Amino acid sequence: MPAARTPRIPVEERLFSLVLALLATETGLTKTEILSTVQGYRQRWSAGDNAALERQFERDKDDIRELGVPLETLEEPGSSGNNQNLRYRIPRGAYELPDDITFSSEETALLTLAAMVWQEGSVSGESRRALLKLRSLGGATGVPELAYAPRIRSRDTAFDPLRTALDRSVVVRFPYLKPGEASARERRVAPYALVQFQGRWMCSAIEQESGGRRTFLLSRITGPVVVTNEVVDRPTDANAETSLADLEALWDAQTALVRVDPASDAETRLAKRRGTTRLDDHRLVVHFSDRHLLADELASYGPEAFVESPADVQGLVRERLALLVADHVHPTLGGV
Repeated sequence: MPAARTPRIPVEERLFSLVLALLATETGLTKTEILSTVQGYRQRWSAGDNAALERQFERDKDDIRELGVPLETLEEPGSSGNNQNLRYRIPRGAYELPDDITFSSEETALLTLAAMVWQEGSVSGESRRALLKLRSLGGATGVPELAYAPRIRSRDTAFDPLRTALDRSVVVRFPYLKPGEASARERRVAPYALVQFQGRWMCSAIEQESGGRRTFLLSRITGPVVVTNEVVDRPTDANAETSLADLEALWDAQTALVRVDPASDAETRLAKRRGTTRLDDHRLVVHFSDRHLLADELASYGPEAFVESPADVQGLVRERLALLVADHVHPTLGGV
């Protein structure tokens, strides 16, 4: 059986974990302690030859110093010239914001809102476990940055396992109910981005059977997400930025012409949607990325909104309204 491949840790994850680890210690950490415990190094560390990993650490030190991080090197008393006994740390006072930098109430509000949108994006579960292990070495202090790390509040139970799969660069399996299909079908994919678009969480992934890129709405995942140990390499252009760009392009390209009742709830809400244009007092051009989601919304307005085009969205709205009528017809009376 071939040896399990080492999960790919993004460079930014490794550098961020290194900074947090060096902030968390007052006395500093030796190179061995760093390489054996910090996320991004420990996956490749062994009790034998770590020459390549040590070279990577030296490059990383240069990189974070270039970013303005004040990384210090301390010599152990009586061990002058012994590089293995050097200790590394980031002094907290030198890394904190200067006293003359302040934020206005508006800027603070924006930072707070940004923090509410993002949960584990800055510190993965692996990084947190590594920091706990570092604290067990002794001499470590609390890291306020962790307390201020952004948090995502997601009601989709699929979010956490998909995030874990992203951290590990592994394949997942889950049942997915595609609109129009009678039952869910198992999908086997390699996630490369979790994004929130138009208020909904979506997972962009590469389907393993076809190799095609797909976007899955988390609310349509109908069962547990199984995280496998099958590590995969992601293309360099498979990331959250390209995922959002694709969704934006779809949003810009797809529009529906909707006739609304003036001063109605439908008119108020649809007119405020991003990108909506008004043709006259009764008609709006509305952008959308998913026709089924748009049909759900338009059907909720009842007679206040009527889809003039495209025909497929008009048909989906009619189907939803017909089901609503059927659900309210008493089976023993034959109608109301």
